[in-house]
Amino acid sequence: MNFICESNTLDDYLAETEEIDYSDPSIQEKAVELYSISLTEMDFIRNTFEFVRDRISHSWDIQSSRVTCKASEVIFFQEGICYAKSNLLAALLRSKGIPAGFCYQRLTLGDTPETGYCIHALNALYIKSIDRWVRLDARGNKNGVDAQFSVDREKLAFPVRDYYGEIDYPVIYAKPNAETIAVLKGSDDCKQMYLHGLPADLI
Repeated sequence: MNFICESNTLDDYLAETEEIDYSDPSIQEKAVELYSISLTEMDFIRNTFEFVRDRISHSWDIQSSRVTCKASEVIFFQEGICYAKSNLLAALLRSKGIPAGFCYQRLTLGDTPETGYCIHALNALYIKSIDRWVRLDARGNKNGVDAQFSVDREKLAFPVRDYYGEIDYPVIYAKPNAETIAVLKGSDDCKQMYLHGLPADLI
């Protein structure tokens, strides 16, 4: 896929926002820890991705009702859906100067179009050593989902099936989508939100 950057300025992908609150001590502490066990930029990116993928539970997978949004909330409660987990991955990477953006897919909520659609969030990050953007999906693996760190061939959580009306959007956004954030902020039950409240299209 040929990516389209929303901004041509890498600094826009390093900005701190309300949701990407990397000045929070919990984010700083974890970033320092991950950085300390990494020999290279690539090691740090891999270690950070795998931490968010594996150590932060996907709220639906554990059937939690809690809704998290800000990166500091996600790391405190150790859970979140893809929108929240992508905020955390971006915050950890940006805190150490790795430009990180947001990408989206339109997927069926279940296995077929009859189940409806939802917007799924993942991250893209700029790796200086190879001078290009790479997408990673820290949603969290489970049976049938096997996202991996890869810079050569994408290994994302979900294949996009054009014949089902699914869409892989090429834009790398500097900020998380406003509608996905509004859904998180406006919900108090994650299970109900996941089943009935996720946006079906990227606006």
